[in-house]
Amino acid sequence: MRLDKFISKATELSRKESKKILHASEVTVNDKVIKDPGVHVDIVNDDVMWAGEPLSVAAGNRYILLHKPEGFECTLKVKEHPIVTELIAVPEIGSLRIAGRLDVDTTGALLISDDGKWLHRVTSPKHEHAKVYELTLADPMDSDAQANAVKEVAEGILLDGDYEDTKPAILEFIDETHARLTLEQGKYHQVKRMMGYFGNKVTELHRASISHINLDGLEKGDSRFLTAEEVAKF
Repeated sequence: MRLDKFISKATELSRKESKKILHASEVTVNDKVIKDPGVHVDIVNDDVMWAGEPLSVAAGNRYILLHKPEGFECTLKVKEHPIVTELIAVPEIGSLRIAGRLDVDTTGALLISDDGKWLHRVTSPKHEHAKVYELTLADPMDSDAQANAVKEVAEGILLDGDYEDTKPAILEFIDETHARLTLEQGKYHQVKRMMGYFGNKVTELHRASISHINLDGLEKGDSRFLTAEEVAKF
């Protein structure tokens, strides 16, 4: 990898800023001052230092779990609301992509990576990765309405504008206005549309987990890198 690119990936400096610290003789590679930004470095074996501090970059792709708060958009372009990547302090944000977007008012687990094939495995319905949603309803549902909804969701329902039923899913009621829904697909606004099918409205929505990944230990707005084991399970 080019030295200026290495520095940029290892810090929050741009390529232009990386070249400036090189020209200022602030960077050493294997204890030698290097000024040439085009020098190739081995990201595993070379010892790169900036002002006496070691620099390193991940060998390969990045896999990030974010606990998305409300008020943030799942996009890479600035829109009406702030975007989720503003919450992640890593270099080269622009190379990251989002698996399974959440609405502005929805909170919860969001997976972000620069590995396109992996993201496809996470989101593709054929891989059957269950996603658990916790939801609050506008109108209470009595025991009969709950039982009917649980039965229909387990069999699959035809949403307005679709041509085929939803895949069988698991709906569990906690009380008259709170429920948990487990899906293995991700249609557009699916949870809200499914509750709309039963004449109700979702007022709060939270994605608690994606397959084996949950939010244990992560507060809203916090993120962490996935372990190699977590990545491999998808």
